[in-house]
Amino acid sequence: MGRNSPEHRRRCPPRPPPRRHGPQDMASLPIPDELLAEIFVRLPTPTDLVRASAACVSFRRVVADRSFLRQFRKLHAPPLLGFLGPHTGFDPAERPHPSASAATAVALAADFSFSFLPAPDPAHRWVVWDVRDGRVLLRGMPLENSHGVVFTETVVCDPLHRRYLMLPSIPDDLAASVEGLRPRSCEIFLVPEGGDESTTAEETSFRVIWVGHYEDKLITYVFSSSTRHWQAIRSLTWTDLSAGLLSSTETTLFCRRQYVYGCFYWLPNSKHGIKMLVLNTRKMEFSIAEPPAEPKVCYRHITMVEAGEGRPGLVVLTYGPRGHIYTIWRNNNGSSSQWQKDKDTRKDVEHDKYNFGGIMNS
Repeated sequence: MGRNSPEHRRRCPPRPPPRRHGPQDMASLPIPDELLAEIFVRLPTPTDLVRASAACVSFRRVVADRSFLRQFRKLHAPPLLGFLGPHTGFDPAERPHPSASAATAVALAADFSFSFLPAPDPAHRWVVWDVRDGRVLLRGMPLENSHGVVFTETVVCDPLHRRYLMLPSIPDDLAASVEGLRPRSCEIFLVPEGGDESTTAEETSFRVIWVGHYEDKLITYVFSSSTRHWQAIRSLTWTDLSAGLLSSTETTLFCRRQYVYGCFYWLPNSKHGIKMLVLNTRKMEFSIAEPPAEPKVCYRHITMVEAGEGRPGLVVLTYGPRGHIYTIWRNNNGSSSQWQKDKDTRKDVEHDKYNFGGIMNS
């Protein structure tokens, strides 16, 4: 029979109606960059972020945005790669530390002998003075006697990429304020990234602070790599900071500089009370903080920590007949005098002669 016969038409099933295209059949809509950023910022490690950025051009565009990178760095602390000291060189993290592989790669790729730096003045040598955010600050120190040295040649470098910037000398009009004066102590150090809340700052910019502790006052200069200039912070006497705060003629009131949540803290010298000196790096202002009344112990047994939620904390080590007690204090409401005891931890030890030893410096 023919295909058009009545019998054939009766046996053939009716033709199905045209299929309607649902949402699943339509082309996928592009994901907005704002949503991608919210997803990527929650990735657990920088390695995962690199893998995501390699997937496609749109992902790479989101990851490369400076505002996104700033947000990611705030939520993900950079890995600990090792320690760099003035005499020991670079000591990389070792297994089973999770950063061991990256630390080994950095040790092989970077130049921690600093051979790429110009030679300092004769009779001087470069000495590592501070390390922050992959940058190293070095001072040109005399080969023989560095006692009493105040201003020296200073350079900030990136040993991995072999880049450096020689810092200019502090201008004569600024240095004149301390001419002929001998500081009880002086120090120069890098400001960690994130200490400046400005969102327009270049990622490659940095700041350096010089602080001189004199008998009756505090002198501070700040260098910005963006302007390539030094500027002075308002000079303060010790009594300006706190009534009755008088400096010793022999030693400084404060020591063991530490950094927590945008502020540098100098712990009290055990001979001169228990107040702490604080420098807010966002406002570039000094103040005096009162530690908890209880930990009236040697400054070597106190260290500052980040207690969470932007609040500084103190860990205090005290000795007891049955072992050592670690007490954690949290700043209660941002006030320099409001502290709350968090918890005590007891640890039995065989020997009782050890301390924090500057674990927070650099």
